[in-house]
Amino acid sequence: MAQFNVEDSQFPPQMAGLATQLPEALRQGVPVGPRLVGGTSFAGKSALDLAQVQHLAQACLQGLDAARRVVFGWQRQGQSLEDIYLQGITPCARLLGQWWCSDRLDFAMTTIASSHLQQLLHDFSAEFLLESPQQRNGLSLLLLTEPGAQHSMGLFMLSEFFKRAGWTVTVGVPQDVAEFKHLFLSDWFDAAGISVSTDRHLQTLTHLLPPLREASDNLNLQVFVGGPMAFMAPDSLKGLAAKLVAEDAPKTVACVTQMLVL
Repeated sequence: MAQFNVEDSQFPPQMAGLATQLPEALRQGVPVGPRLVGGTSFAGKSALDLAQVQHLAQACLQGLDAARRVVFGWQRQGQSLEDIYLQGITPCARLLGQWWCSDRLDFAMTTIASSHLQQLLHDFSAEFLLESPQQRNGLSLLLLTEPGAQHSMGLFMLSEFFKRAGWTVTVGVPQDVAEFKHLFLSDWFDAAGISVSTDRHLQTLTHLLPPLREASDNLNLQVFVGGPMAFMAPDSLKGLAAKLVAEDAPKTVACVTQMLVL
């Protein structure tokens, strides 16, 4: 499943150089420059580059208003919210995660910056859903994190893409196995997706999913699994009674929809 909990995903090697630059500059009080709020020029509408992602990370560490100004600037330059989500927010979350893992940011700084990044998704939700809406397709989806997951930003972003494609979506962040089981069986769903960020509950999910599928109101329930582990260690998920989907959000929507059409 694409982009679940993207803040925990493996950081792309081509962006590793950025990790040694920004946090130190922030600690020295370097202000957000003019380029951050829309001064960067594009030759037409080009993809957001690594420097733009760095600027968003800097803004998130400085405050929510600064982060919003980055997005407003990108919109003025012609970027769609889909492009901003996939090319800006997603890699920015990975960048913050890598800085934390490498001790370049402490837990408090990472938490604050990540919360600002997630708030952007909520702030722009209504606009995103109207950007290229599709008719309701009558399909319902349950999206769950693994029990006790610490982050859900990627899950929320994926839910937005499904909603825009016409799905009715329920998102759950269960705190333990009991709540996971309760949410899984809480209603009738056409499909259920599970984000797996760590290997902590893999054995539990291996034993849990078959009886949950049998107990589901929908005997033809389609279950898929993704998240950071789908990209970092896909083989570890092959023992689960679920289809492995390791794609970005738009491709995940297309893949799951196709599962139900066939």
